[in-house]
Amino acid sequence: MNNQYIRLLLAVFLCVVTSCSTTRQLPVRQTEGKDKREFRGAWIQTAFQGEYKDMTPAQMRKDFVRKLNYLQSCGINAIIFQVRPEADAFYKSDIEPWSRFYTGQQGVAPAGDFDVMEFLIKECHKRNMEFHAWLNPYRASTAGNTRFADSHIYNQHPEWFVTYNKQILFDPGLPQNREFICKVVRDIVSRYDVDAIHMDDYFYPYPAPGMPFPDDNSFRKYGLNKGYTEAQRGDWRRENVNTLISELKRTILLTKPWVRFGISPFGIYRNKKSTPDNSGSNTNGLQNYDDLYADILHWVKEGWIDYNMPQIYWEIGHSAADYITLIQWWNKNATPAGPHLYIGQDVARTMKADQLTRKMLYERSLSKVKGNCFWPANELLWNNKGVADSLKRNYHRYPALIPAYTHMHNRAPQEVKKLKKEWTQDGYILHWQAEQSPTNPELASYFVVYCFEDKEPVDLSNPAKIAKITRDTRFLMPYDNGKKKYRYIVTAVDRFHNESEGKSIKVKL
Repeated sequence: MNNQYIRLLLAVFLCVVTSCSTTRQLPVRQTEGKDKREFRGAWIQTAFQGEYKDMTPAQMRKDFVRKLNYLQSCGINAIIFQVRPEADAFYKSDIEPWSRFYTGQQGVAPAGDFDVMEFLIKECHKRNMEFHAWLNPYRASTAGNTRFADSHIYNQHPEWFVTYNKQILFDPGLPQNREFICKVVRDIVSRYDVDAIHMDDYFYPYPAPGMPFPDDNSFRKYGLNKGYTEAQRGDWRRENVNTLISELKRTILLTKPWVRFGISPFGIYRNKKSTPDNSGSNTNGLQNYDDLYADILHWVKEGWIDYNMPQIYWEIGHSAADYITLIQWWNKNATPAGPHLYIGQDVARTMKADQLTRKMLYERSLSKVKGNCFWPANELLWNNKGVADSLKRNYHRYPALIPAYTHMHNRAPQEVKKLKKEWTQDGYILHWQAEQSPTNPELASYFVVYCFEDKEPVDLSNPAKIAKITRDTRFLMPYDNGKKKYRYIVTAVDRFHNESEGKSIKVKL
C-alpha cells in the first residue's frame, strides 16, 4: 500500500460521508518553526499496575483528571494509554473481556461498566491533547498465570496460541490471528474517537536463551507451503509481521482515514556487524529485524505507519547502545516526507544520568526528528529529579502544535469566519465561526489564538505568541484597563494538524 493509494482512499471516503464538503485549495504553510510544531507524548501503562483495581469509578475519574491536568501543565500534547495489555480491554468490548489489570479479575466489569477509554478520550480532547490507543498485538498472558475469562478468545481457540517463556501468545504465523487482531482494531476505531492506534516493541517475543520459538506447526502449514526453507524461517516470520502491519493500516484507513497508526519499536533496528553492507547502527544489542522480526524501515518506506517512535532508552555514552549514535541513525534513515520520527525517552535513566538538557537540545537539532514521548508518564507525575519542572520552565515553556501529517493529507482547512470581539457577562471575549463535523477530518478540529502587540511584526511561527490552543470557538481575553492595543489572530487546524491562514482583529485591553 503506497501513499498514493492512501490519498485515493481518503478522497473516496470524504466524498461519501454525509457531512463532506469541498474545501478550497490553500497553500501548505511552510513557515512554522520547529519549536511550534513538536509531538510531546507520555505513555500511561496499565499492565502490572495495581492502582486501578482498588479504585471506584469516582476515584478513578478524579485521579485521571489530576494526572491529565498535571501532564498538560508539563506541555504534554498526546497521551498514549494502554487499552489492551493481554487480549483484554480497558473499554467496553463485545470481542474481548475486561482486563484483570482494571478490575482485578479478567471479565469482571467495573461498577456501572465505567469505560476508562471513553472517559479519557473526552478528557484529553477537552484539553486539546491527543489520545492514542495502545495495544499489544500478540500477547494474551504476560506470565502464563492469567486466569482467562470464559469469553476470552483463548478459550474459544486455544489452537491459535503458543506458550513461550511463560507467556501465552497469538501465533503470528496464523492468518486467523491477523484477522482477529484487525477485528479488534476496527472495533476500537469505529466506536471511539481515538486519534491513533499505537503498538510498541512486542511483536515476536524477546528471545530467551536456548529456547526456540514454538512455531513449527504454523511454519509447516504456511511457511513451507509458500516455498520458504528452514533457513528462511526468519524471513517468513518477518513477512508475517509485515502482513499484520499492512493489514492494520488498511483496516484503519478504511474505517477512519484520519486515525493514525504508530509504532514504538525497540531502539536498535540492526547492529552494523549484522548487516552485510554495514548499514546498521554502531551498537551491540537486541535487534528488531533479527530478533523480534520487526522490519521497521520497510514499514516506513511502504507508508504502512504514520509515525515511528524508537525507544532510545539508553544514556549518552552507553557502551553498547549510545543515545547519540542511535538518534543519528534513526534520523538518517527517516523518510523526510513520510511517517514522522519521534523519540521514545526513558525518563528515569535520563534523569539519573543528568542528561535531559543534552538529549533535548540534540534531538531538536536533528532535521527529521519531530518530537518525543516520555516513558512512563508516572515519572513526570512524580517529578523525578525535577523533570516536570524542567519541562515546564524550559523545553515545554511554550505550547506546541503536533506536526502536520502532510503525507496523509496536505490541504489546510478553511479560515475561521466572523471573528468578533464582544463584552459579555463573562468578560471581554473573541468569538468566531467555523464549519466542523466529526466525520469530516478536513474541517476545523481546533483553533490557535495568537496575540501580538499593536506595532509588533506578526510571526505565526513563534510559539511564544500562542495565547491559547482550544476546541472552543471563543476566547476570554485578559483585560487590563482598556488602553493598550493588541492584534489577535485566529487560525483553524484540521484532524491532520494542517493549519489555515489567520483571521486578524485589533482590540484594546
